[in-house]
Amino acid sequence: MRHLLNTLYVMTQGAYLHIEGETLVVEIERQKRLQVPLHHLGGVVIFGDIMVSPAALHRCADDGRGVVLLDRRGQFKARLEGPLSGNILLRQAQHRAAAAQALELARGVVAGKLRNARQIVLRGARDSGNDADQEALRHSGRLLAGHIRRLPNEETLNGVRGVEGDGARVYFAAIRHLIRPDARAVFSFERRSRRPPLDRFNALISFLYTLLVHDCRSAVESVGLDAQLGFLHAVRPGRPALALDLMEEFRPLADRLALTLINRGQLTEKDFELRPGGAVYLAENGRKTVLSAYQQRKQEEVSHALLQQPTPFGLLPHIQARLLARVLRGDMESYLPFLIR
Repeated sequence: MRHLLNTLYVMTQGAYLHIEGETLVVEIERQKRLQVPLHHLGGVVIFGDIMVSPAALHRCADDGRGVVLLDRRGQFKARLEGPLSGNILLRQAQHRAAAAQALELARGVVAGKLRNARQIVLRGARDSGNDADQEALRHSGRLLAGHIRRLPNEETLNGVRGVEGDGARVYFAAIRHLIRPDARAVFSFERRSRRPPLDRFNALISFLYTLLVHDCRSAVESVGLDAQLGFLHAVRPGRPALALDLMEEFRPLADRLALTLINRGQLTEKDFELRPGGAVYLAENGRKTVLSAYQQRKQEEVSHALLQQPTPFGLLPHIQARLLARVLRGDMESYLPFLIR
């Protein structure tokens, strides 16, 4: 299926991408290093100073294959894409829902995020061999359950956003108890920081969130929805609000991947670089490790409650985007987020 096609990540500075027949070629110092059939590619993500031929850009646009530009540290810069596809009637329904159903849809998005965050915390409590960590994680789980119960009573979008913000603070406060004790000095984590990230764990999850929002944007656009018109996230020029809405339920899964990489020792202090002013970013080797693990995770199968069959993780954003489209068309009563079991 097209949705399970690979994303090509190009990180080597000075590389050159061009079309050769029905393939995309990556050259480094005039030497061909990679040649990929176009029909195997769902998207291209390039980091830093990398050149792409006009013919390659045109072909990607014609095929509906997004090309995402990031700086060397993985910060988003731009996205190149072809004409918006999809049914205008669906986008009209999306715009009507932004006025009439935004509160209900935002509740579903936040409920999915908090429920998945709670599952991560409780699983950590079960797996931990430290009594203090177990109790802290169980306490966080109880607090998150209380935040989930509050959601149906919130009658405004700001109220729902407030519950989401409070729940996120509880969850992030619990993260340090999920990190292997002997790795906590290197991967100390007190609170979420971004633009720039101020510690290694923040640098890691910021990078993973960048990859995740790319996949979620591709998913919503693949079903014909407008990526910039969301329900939970406020609309701003150039902001993919709907993609950010969709990725909320998947953020805890990205965090779990980050914890796996740390706790298995796949990432160490040398995989990060500190910048003047306190900013911390993944170094090149660290980014390669994360990209490899992320691509592998997308191929792993998970259980989806509605499909009742094993589903590759990489397909989940596309499934959820289709479920959202069905709600907007009136074919489903309410949006059901993906829930970790």
